[in-house]
This record gives sequence, C-alpha cells and structure tokens, in this order.
Amino acid sequence: MILVAIADALSSDADWRAFLLSAIITLVVSFALIITCRGENTDGMSIQQTFILTAAAWVVLPLLGALPFMFSSVGLSFVDAFFEAVSGITTTGATVLVGLDNTSAGVLLWRGVLQWIGGIGIVVVAIAVLPQLQVGGMQLFRSEAFDTFGKILPRAAAIAAQLGYIYLGLTLAAVLVYTACGMLPFDALVHAMTTIATGGLANYDASMGHYDIPSIHYFAAMFMLLSALPYVRFVQLLNGSAKPLLRDPQVRTFFMLVALVVVVLAYVRWSQTGEIEGSFRSALFNTISIITGTGYATEDFQLWGPFAMMVFFLIALSGGCAGSTSCSVKIFRYQVLAAAIRAQVRAIHNPSSVIRARYDGRPISEQVLSSVMAFFMMFFLSLAAVTMTLSFIGLDLVTALSGAVATLGNVGPGLGDIIGPNGNYASLPVSAKWTCIVAMIIGRLELLSVFVMLAPAFWRR
Repeated sequence: MILVAIADALSSDADWRAFLLSAIITLVVSFALIITCRGENTDGMSIQQTFILTAAAWVVLPLLGALPFMFSSVGLSFVDAFFEAVSGITTTGATVLVGLDNTSAGVLLWRGVLQWIGGIGIVVVAIAVLPQLQVGGMQLFRSEAFDTFGKILPRAAAIAAQLGYIYLGLTLAAVLVYTACGMLPFDALVHAMTTIATGGLANYDASMGHYDIPSIHYFAAMFMLLSALPYVRFVQLLNGSAKPLLRDPQVRTFFMLVALVVVVLAYVRWSQTGEIEGSFRSALFNTISIITGTGYATEDFQLWGPFAMMVFFLIALSGGCAGSTSCSVKIFRYQVLAAAIRAQVRAIHNPSSVIRARYDGRPISEQVLSSVMAFFMMFFLSLAAVTMTLSFIGLDLVTALSGAVATLGNVGPGLGDIIGPNGNYASLPVSAKWTCIVAMIIGRLELLSVFVMLAPAFWRR
C-alpha cells in the first residue's frame, strides 16, 4: 500500500491519500496482532492452528486489501471492495469494476499487486502446507517437495524464499517481454503480475483484446502456461535437472490436453473465419487462459458457438498442475481418478488378483485415493450448492452454473451476457456477490482446508 501511495504521489494522483490511510490502518491492526500474540507460541503450530491460519489469511488479507477500493476514487461499497480484493488474493480475476480504461493508475496497480501476492502465497501453501495437512490428495507430493528443497529447507519460510526468486524472475521476464512487444511500461508491469499469478485482472475492459498485437498474445500464452506448471520443477531445472519436469506425468498430460483443445477450437474458429493464424492464436490464448484459470480474453468466445462454449466450460473444471499458481480441480486428481477406475475395471475382470492403482509408476495409497475421492465429492457438491444458491437468488441457469464454476474454480469470467467475457459481476445482487466471495475462498483453499473446520471434532482438544 505504501509503495502504491508513493507511485500515486509521484504521478500527482490524489488516490495516494487513500493508500496511505489504508496502510496506516493495516499497520495498526498488524502491530496489535503481533503484540497480542508475541511469545504465546514457542513450540510451533498444531494441525488445528495451521488449518485456521491458512483459512484466516485468505479472509484477513482481502479485508485489509479492500480498504483502498473503498477510500480511493472508485469508491466501492464494502461488499464490492471485499469482492474485488478476494478476487485478487485468490487470483480469480472476477471483477465488479467498470470503466477500467479510465480508472486511476493506483487502483489498477493495487489489483495487480493483490493478485501477485495471492499467486506466490498459494504456491507456498500448495507446496509447503497442503501436503503436510493431507488435503485433497496433495500428500502425494509431500516427500517430493521437501526432498527437492533438501534437508536444509524444512520450513515454509525458507521454501517461500526459494520459490520467490523464481516467481520474481518470471514476473520480471514478463515485464521486459511485454514492454518489448509494445505495451506501455505501467501496463507491462500490471499485466506481468496478473499473468504470472494466473489471475487475469487487466487494465482495460477489453482485457488482452485491448492489444491487437499478436506477439503479446503469444508471449502471454507462454507465460500463463509456464505459471501453470509445478514450481518445484523450476527449482530442479535451475539446479541442472530437467528430467523431473520432462517425466512429470501431470505436466505431460497437461500439455497434451492443451494441445488437443487448441487444435479442436482452432479448427472451429477457422471454419467460421477462414483465417488460419488468427484462429490458431485466438484458440491458443483463450484455451490456455481458461484452463489455467487466468481469465484473460482476447474476444468474446461465446460467439464461437455452443460447442466451443461447452469446451471452455469443461476445461475450466480442469486447471493446471499441483504446486502452481493455477486453480480448479488440477490435472493430477483426474489422473488419480482415472487410475482408480482402471484398477477397478481390471479387478472386475480378474477377481482373484490384487490390483493397485498407480501414479507415475508408484502404487497410490488408500489414504491418497480417499482424499482425492473426498475432494471430488466436496467439489461437485459445493458446485451444486453454489449453483442452486445463485439460481434461488434469481440468476438464470447459464449465469448461475458458469458463475459457480468461475468462482469455485477461481477462473474469473463465466458465460452469458452478465458475467461472460464481455461482462462482469457488478450488476449481481449483493447476496449473489457474497455467495461468490465464499466460493472463491473455499475454492482457492482446496475446499477441504475450509470444510474440515466445520466438523465438531476439529475443535476438540
């Protein structure tokens, strides 16, 4: 907030006062928490405290992050400001702001900062916290993550520092590339932060479609794709080992899925326009944007027809790789599900055989299988609950269902005239916005991290 205030002051933007006031309030709250809790915890955190801290961080940070939206020139209400901040921290990319082309630079920069912080935050949580908490099958990567960083890096803070260098490096690379391709330096900075975070908040109402520059679209697709890969693999790559990245089954499956969808949608678009390069570029960019949960758009892909809309709806339920900034279900869970189905089919054919589901050549433990199945059950039950709630509030079926997928999967844009690629969430009723806020938070925290705290047994010592 202080950095944005300085930037606003140097550009003679009156919003610097809003960011300075927000910074003071945040500092007061932070120091009060530090003083209150100082010396109380000397033995590390329990499992219960870790769950609470993880969930509370994604509530408290957007509460404070919403302050500039209320105090600045955009003057959002508390609900809208909190919605925008939650969308930023969870890297969802849904927005209630209209007229972005005329919005102050400080507000646009703050949206980018929120997503950038949320992106590195979820990478650290996914690598250092969720595997230890055995959430949604993430324990499958527990030993891998810590073995990669070595015995000298047992703490999340140390891991965060290593990941931070990679995250910052990718961001700086995106800034330089975007600037070289023709973006203004300020736009390059904001879009680099929201690209690497796979967040998708743009500086213009037309999103990336504002730039009719093919090189920007291609490089943005590349950076979104990189950000959807496991960050552990980048650490190994920098240490001179490319084999783990090349052999990672979820990486290979992710690339194959992207390639398949791009080819299919490029053909669909080519059959409509007759242009080869433009059709391929549009299919490539928008496919990667939706499957990684970034949410950028270069055009209204709803005009591509019902088949394309269904494809985009389905890949929004896919997501990228575990341990990345991407969101939604994640590729590895579908792989585990497929392995379990294959094992079950083989067991039916050979009842006397002992057949184990395998992932990357290794047997999948019953604990991991049950965690993944529980995640799928909770995800689709939550999806149904959010859809029904939005429908009860009064939204049409397309808006309710796609809005549920877009917020629970942290994708951002939905389908339909209201929240589609050319719309936003500003006109939704207040109750619908609160529903979407809850969906964004529980979706970003892999559902079970939040739902486990609803069990009475969780609060028993």
